[in-house]
Amino acid sequence: MIQKLALAITIIGALNWGVVGLFNFDVVAQFANGHAEPVARFFYFIVGISGLLTLGLLFNTMQDKNTETVTVAEPEEA
Repeated sequence: MIQKLALAITIIGALNWGVVGLFNFDVVAQFANGHAEPVARFFYFIVGISGLLTLGLLFNTMQDKNTETVTVAEPEEA
């Protein structure tokens, strides 16, 4: 649950940086009245922490708990 929330926040942050790159317009800074304002800095901090939390998804080798394993029995010989 935490990783999914962190992934959503990371995606939102990435979209913001995409807008900055394409249009030179920072959505977070616009809503916070500047990129150095505490609200904007807090959001940037949360996006950074979320990025670190989702970094583990790259190296997750465990299977998803929601997947089921199906075994197929081979027919017996007569």
